[in-house]
Order: sequence, then C-alpha cells, then structure tokens
Amino acid sequence: MDAREVNLTLDFCLKVGELLLSSGAGAADVTATMRSLARHLGLRSADVDVTFVNLAMAFQENPETVPVLATRQVKLRTIDYEDLTRVDHLVRAVLRDDVDLKGARAELGRIISTGHGRKRWAVTAGLAVMAAGVAVQLGGGPPVVVLAALAATIIDRLQLVMSRRRVPVFYQQVAAAGVASLLAVCVSVPFDADVSTAITANIVVLLAGLGFMGALQDALTGFYITAGARITEVMLSTAGIIAGVSAGLALARAVGLHLPPIEPAAVDLRSVSRALVGAAIGAAAFAYASYGPRRSLLPIAVVAAAAEGITVVFPAEFGNTWAVAVAAFFVGLVSYSVSGRLRVPPLVVIVPAVVPLLPGLSIYRGLTLLGASGNAAATSGLLAMFTAASIAVALASGVILGEYVAQPLQREARRLESRLAGPRLVGPVVVRTPRVRRRRRARAAAESPHT
Repeated sequence: MDAREVNLTLDFCLKVGELLLSSGAGAADVTATMRSLARHLGLRSADVDVTFVNLAMAFQENPETVPVLATRQVKLRTIDYEDLTRVDHLVRAVLRDDVDLKGARAELGRIISTGHGRKRWAVTAGLAVMAAGVAVQLGGGPPVVVLAALAATIIDRLQLVMSRRRVPVFYQQVAAAGVASLLAVCVSVPFDADVSTAITANIVVLLAGLGFMGALQDALTGFYITAGARITEVMLSTAGIIAGVSAGLALARAVGLHLPPIEPAAVDLRSVSRALVGAAIGAAAFAYASYGPRRSLLPIAVVAAAAEGITVVFPAEFGNTWAVAVAAFFVGLVSYSVSGRLRVPPLVVIVPAVVPLLPGLSIYRGLTLLGASGNAAATSGLLAMFTAASIAVALASGVILGEYVAQPLQREARRLESRLAGPRLVGPVVVRTPRVRRRRRARAAAESPHT
C-alpha cells in the first residue's frame, strides 16, 4: 500500500472516530470501530488510541519503514443520533465491501457537511414535551405540566445563546437550573401553587444531556483516563444544576415561600398509568430532540414505559436503587434486538429509554431537605443526594450488564478486540475475517470483464 492510500485510510478512520466520539459513543466502541475499518482497508497492524477528546492512529508496514502518525481532536460534543446512525450504516457498508474507500470518504463528507432535516425550533419543542412528560410521570397537574414545558423552552434557548458565546458548560447549567427555579418561584407567588414537580422535571431535562452512560462504559472497558475525564465533566455539570436549583430555593425561602420536597404518592391504577404514559412521552421526546430517527420513537416509548413499570411494581423492600438497576438491566437486555430491527445503534434506544429513570427527584428532594432546619432534615437530605448518585451508577451499570447478556462477542470479534472488556453500543459486532474478504475479492476479480 502506497503512502497516499495509507494517509487517506488513516484520515477516514479518524474522521469516523471523531464523529462517533462527539455523538456520544464510548471510547471502547470508537476504538474497536476504527480498528475494524483500518484492518478491513488493509492497515492490519494499525494502532489506535482514544483519550477523551484526542484520537490518534499509527501505522508501520514493517520495522524498516518510517511509521505514519495521524491525530484528530474532538472540538464539540453533542448528542446527535442522526449522524451516529448514518455513520454506523456507513461503517457496516464498508465492512461488507459495499463501498470502497473513495466512496466511503465521499459519503462521510456528506454526513459531516449536511445539516439536519429537523429544525432547531423543533428540538426546543421536543425538550418542552419531554419536560411535560416527566411532569406527568411525577403526578403534576395541567398547570404544572405547562409550567415545566415553558421552563424547558426558556432553558434551551438560554443555553443555546450561552453556548454560541462559548460560556463554559458549568455556568450554562447554573443559569438553566436557576431560571427553572426562579420561574417556578415567580409563578408560585401569585397562584399559590406547588411547583416542585416542574422544577424536578427540568432537573431531569438538564441531566439527560450528560454522559453518564459513556463515562461508566469507559470505566468498565478499561479506558480509565477517558472515564475519569468524563466523570469529572458529568460531576461538574451536575454540580452546576445543584447550584442553580439551590439558589432558586434559597430565594424562595428568602421571600417567605416554602417549596416542599416531593414525596412518593400512593400506588394505584391511576398513578401507575400516569407514570407509564409520562415516561413514554419523556423518552420519545428526548429521542426526537436528539435527532433520533422517527421510526425509533414509538419503540423507545414502549421500552421506557416498560422500564418505568418495573420500578413501579418492584418490591419496595429492596429500595429504589435496586428497582432502577433491574429496570436498566431490562433496557440493556432488549435494546440490542430492538435496535437491530430499527437499524440504529443500541445507544439510540438505550439513552432515551433510561431518561425517565434519572435521579431528578432524589436531587430535588435532597436540596429541599438540606435547606430545611434541623439535623434530621439535613441527614435525610444527604441520604437523598447519595441515593441520586447510586441511582446514576445503577442506571449505567444495569444497562451495560444487560448488553453483556444480550450481545456476547463472537470469537472472531473477540480476537480482534482482545483488549476491550465491554459490549458494543455502537458499531458492528461481527467483523469479516481476512480469509472471507480474500475469497470475495477473488470471486469479484474472476467475474470482472476486464480480467
């Protein structure tokens, strides 16, 4: 292979990896996909290194030649399931020999340069519907549902303006959570309404965009540096949410208002049906706001409603954390087959389906109790915050365990990915062996009229 083709191959693999990493894929999936592409395209001994936002590939044909090193850096991270799905289809097409390197580079250029068919205002509307769905799930009435949707709309437009001005994410989270709390306080003054549910719904909206899943997946698959950086990023963003909400609650107490913590309601047929419907709406709306394919919205809603149903009927003696862990395990277990039928990566199904299970309720309850007087309330508040952290870990670990069970690596893929220890949430699992590829190429050469 000449130097020009080596450089084009490395550049193609790096661009694929950059797009996958920026769209929410884990470092293990990105590494395995890049290595699969390089091996299929002729660079069998290429080395791949992914560290948080840095990607590097090196290739040396033999010890006597000069090694070629290429690097790229992810400059922007955003949840984009449309590009993720299109790149996943392109990778599979390359590994099936349906497209050559030149055609694959052209298609990748179209994916990168082409915008979305979904307008940006539609994304804002999706987030508003998501907040409304979570409010329904938590038992809020019509005024609270409308307030939650309105606050989510304002939050999204505010974050959009701040991101364009390159304001750090921490301050974006503080401002967004503060706006949600202040809006709720302002509404509660003239109408004397309990708006705690609306605040909690918007906490879930802000938590949904964080990379809990990718951070823990990287830790479980051996990418500890990337996992540490991602966990730090998630913790900093969550701290911003806590700071913004606590500021709003402090202001409410300063003006004489008391926003009580949300206590679990009695379980009956009506509350269960509201929880299932709200979870389905919230999950599907988040998938829509993340540019998920339309064909995936209804299945995602069904999976999310089933997961919420598991938490409702789960025995209370085990606690909420175990209930969430079992529900997340169910999501991971069914997502592989569901995503296969929908022709989308499992990540597109998993992340929206677990959004209704995020610990927004525990975070809000902990903050309200910490602000109350008395040692008992402060102790209960700390326990609620620890519960929120344990729920986040249970969500990610439960999903990945479900993927372990549903998606065992086959022998050839396991040999290719020997240093990886986790299931694939993006990219093909089965990789064509060199012997099968040689047979196909020989057959194609024999059938060619130019031979």
